[in-house]
Formats: sequence, structure tokens, C-alpha cells
Amino acid sequence: MSFERAEDFVGLLPPMQPIAGLDFGDKTIGIAVSDVLRGVATPLLTIRRVKFTTDAEALLKIVADRRICGLVLGLPRNMDGSEGPRAQATRAFARNLSRLSPLPLMFWDERLSTVAAERVLIAADTSRKRRSEVIDQVAAGFILQGALDRMAHLRRSQADE
Repeated sequence: MSFERAEDFVGLLPPMQPIAGLDFGDKTIGIAVSDVLRGVATPLLTIRRVKFTTDAEALLKIVADRRICGLVLGLPRNMDGSEGPRAQATRAFARNLSRLSPLPLMFWDERLSTVAAERVLIAADTSRKRRSEVIDQVAAGFILQGALDRMAHLRRSQADE
């Protein structure tokens, strides 16, 4: 089951379990995970893509091992907000994954997440080689942190009512 809005996604998540953020690319899938309180995103690893079944198996093993209860998948929109071929491929990946797992999945606008990740890695004086190794998982961290921040804002708004 996939969602566009955090309001719809957050209601399906059990308490005290982490969620994962995914940066889906042509060659890799960057993965980040949250803490159980869903306050902080931490880059975890990058899966080198082979074919869907192999990629999904590796991802679902991580999900099971870490007791992940939901996924936030970066949706690569164009700068004008429209969706191109990369967004369509991401949506197809989500559809195929939902056939293998009942986990709720939320799409998150990932515009400029890789640019932000690159800037942070450069500022940390990370070598070019190391940047290429971790850029996708750091971008997944930016995607997940954005979603976590939105979910925290929703909790605060509900508490104020």
C-alpha cells in the first residue's frame, strides 16, 4: 500500500519501530533507517542493483532484520514538480515491492536530496572515492529525515488540538 501524504502513512505505523528511507536509482538503492522513536535518520548502506527479485530480497532481509515497519521512498520529481521517466521507474519499483511485502510505503519528494548529500560530504572533507561509495545512503538519510520531520510536525499539531 503506497501513500503520497504523511498524514495517511503515519496512521498505519505501529509505535516504537523504525522506518527506512530509500533512494532508488538506476544502479543502486541507498538505505537509511530511523531510530525507534522516529526522530533521527541514519544512513545504513547501499545495495548495488542487479535485478528486481535480487534487489527486493536484499531489501526485505534488511527490513526483517531491523524490524522496519514502513518505507519512505524518494520520488525524483522534476524541478517543476512534474514526473518523468525516473519517477515512473520508482513508482513501478514500489508497485512490484508491494506485491512482496505488506509494509506501508510513502513517496517523498526527493528533489535536491543528492545535491544536499554531496554538499555535506564535501564539507566533511570526504574523499571523492568515499563520496561515491556512500552518496546514495546519505541521500536516503536526507529523504528519510525530511519525512521524519514532517511526521513529528503532524504529532505536534495533533497534540495542540
